Formats: sequence, C-alpha cells, structure tokens
Amino acid sequence: MRKYTSDFRQKAIDLRREGKTYSQINQILNSNVPKNTLSSWLRDVPLTNSQKNAIENIRLANLEIARKLAIKSNSARRQRYLDGIDRDYGWLEGSILNRRVALIALSILYSTEGSKSTKGSVMFGNSDPEIIKLFLRILRDNFVLDEKKFRCTVQCRADQNTENLEFYWSDITKIPSKQFYKTQVDNRTIGKPSKKLNYRGVCRINYLSSEIDIRMKTIFQLIVRGL
Repeated sequence: MRKYTSDFRQKAIDLRREGKTYSQINQILNSNVPKNTLSSWLRDVPLTNSQKNAIENIRLANLEIARKLAIKSNSARRQRYLDGIDRDYGWLEGSILNRRVALIALSILYSTEGSKSTKGSVMFGNSDPEIIKLFLRILRDNFVLDEKKFRCTVQCRADQNTENLEFYWSDITKIPSKQFYKTQVDNRTIGKPSKKLNYRGVCRINYLSSEIDIRMKTIFQLIVRGL
C-alpha cells in the first residue's frame, strides 16, 4: 500500500478548499489516490455552497458523459454481435430466388398467417410490411397471376387515418387502391389512443383463386409429411 507524505496530503487539502473535485485533485497532483483515501483526508474540509454546487454540477456532467460512453460501447458491442450473425448466415442471401426454397417459405407463411377456413381464394394478413412484401414477391414470382384478382382490406384502430393507410398499403403491395375494400375500423379502440405511433394497421390480402389456395396448402402438407 502506497504511503503519502504529509506535504502531499496538505496539497490535496488545499486543493479541496479551492473547491476541486477528487478527479481534479488527482489530475493536478499527477496521482491516482483512491477515492476512499481522498474521502478520509478531505471529509472535514469545509466547502461553500457555491463550491458544493459546482462540484455537484461536475459530478452530474461526468455521469452524463459516462452514460453516453456506456450507450456507445453497448451499441458497438451489439453491432459486432449482429455483424457476427450476419456473417454466419450470409450464405442465405438470395436463396429465396431458388424456386424450391421460395415455395417452402411461401407455404409456411401461408400456413401461419393465411386463412384456415376460407375457400375459393387466398387470404393472407399481417401488420409487418416486410412480411407482406415477401409473401407477394414469392407469390408473384412463382405463380401466373391476374393482378385484377387481388383485393385488399385494411384493418385499423379508430384514431387512424384510413385514407393514409390505404395509400400506404397500396404502395407496399403495388395493388391499386381501387381494388381495396372499405377499411375496417376496430370499434373496440374508440377513445383509446394508439400507443405504437408507427403502427399501420393490418393489411389483409385476398387473391381470388381457389387453385392457388389448394396448391399452397398441399405444398405445406408435403413438407410436413416428409418430417
């Protein structure tokens, strides 16, 4: 354990009387005295209210700096983690262009988010625009479709702008707004403000073809049968 001279301790006390923080004292004395040691030396040094306020302001500023550095460090650590996952599975990029992979993905999407009871048409709904895009991309790439057979219905909360939502989902799906049914508003949400500001409701897609509905369900059954 390092021993400090009385002269060194006196310099620390004098600096404290000037209103210096522990960090500033160590910096000025070019030392690294532990905080608990400084506390034992300086606990009885009187400080004016102005000095106390100045020290507190410096402490709070240092805490804010430390908080920002911690956030930056955590963000960098998380990014390295995500980059590692990206490298592990980077070989999957573009695999959806393989028809076999695409049909497997499409049938699984349809089995989880598609209608289980509707007959005579394909019905698929989700609130995530990326999932809607993926479903439609695979559907369009792997089946011969008549775009005029598409219909869309937006389901939303009472405090949302239905016209804006229809425009948004028309842009996402590339289905003309004239092929949208009237937006369905959930009356249970009347008087209850939406908490998720980026929520765009649910887009339900109908494609008027029992043939494709049967094919996608059959593909899924073939996948399950092979387990």
